[in-house]
Amino acid sequence: MIRYALTRLALLVLGLFVASALIFTTLRILPGDIAQLIAGVNSTPEQLADIRERLGLDRPLPVQYGDWIGGILSGDLGSSQLTGTPVVSELLQKAEVTVPLGILAFVVALLVALPFGVLAAVRRHRPDGVAVSVGAQALAAVPVVWAGMMLVVVFAVTLGWLPAQGFPRAGWSDPAAAFRALVLPAVTIGVVEGAVLLRFVRSATLQAMGQDFVRTAAAKGLTRTQALLRHGLPSVGLSVITVLGVQVAGIMVGAVVIEQLFSLPGIGRMLVEDTGNRDLVKVQGELLVLTGLVLIIGFVVDLVHRVLDPRQREAE
Repeated sequence: MIRYALTRLALLVLGLFVASALIFTTLRILPGDIAQLIAGVNSTPEQLADIRERLGLDRPLPVQYGDWIGGILSGDLGSSQLTGTPVVSELLQKAEVTVPLGILAFVVALLVALPFGVLAAVRRHRPDGVAVSVGAQALAAVPVVWAGMMLVVVFAVTLGWLPAQGFPRAGWSDPAAAFRALVLPAVTIGVVEGAVLLRFVRSATLQAMGQDFVRTAAAKGLTRTQALLRHGLPSVGLSVITVLGVQVAGIMVGAVVIEQLFSLPGIGRMLVEDTGNRDLVKVQGELLVLTGLVLIIGFVVDLVHRVLDPRQREAE
């Protein structure tokens, strides 16, 4: 197990290094010049040259990349080229919105996928099971923006139960208002991602129902549902764990779009604004943090799966 964990950790570090190089290189290919943005349209070439020198943009790209990586190793993601604010402090501030949003969306996705996925498998030949399967297929194909707009129309505009946009200026000092502001965005992401996960749960449940140990338990007097709940669900859980990393990535991508739709001051919205402003230091820091989060979650999922799956432990 220790050898496996060290191998996965080495791959995680390598993945972060490759991701940092790709992020840095790709951003330098994008059109636009932040020096021009800062100086304005009437700036002179000398003014532009001074700004590029002050920001370090006149140095060779390998030198800029080396300085960035050196700062990361010391816990410094750099400072905004526009405002001079440290990237880490802005990320921590915006994370107060994005992290709770992601957690709520993940909880909603699990609440949708687990019970309805098992139901769709157990009652696959009944009308309700077929309806759940068809509904999941339809929801999984729905663009998250469209789903968000429909929920706003129903629950914010028509019923007036929840706010349509925005986040309280007081933040989490007013927990009730902050939570209400995140309900619709979280449900939007969670329902769509939950529909995708539901199909995996249904497939894993069907596979578990066909296993010998489940059929044997049923032959000894348990009902099919009791045999599945007592002996099949652990196998279903292992199968679901393997796709959770992908689901987290989907939730993060959804958060970028949903924060724009619901005007939430989170990391996703900040990323879009900084990309438009060509604030490359902030953008590369934000992208690296999001990419690192996905890789770390995948690393943890692999370790958890290794610990819980006896077949993998016996293979060592």
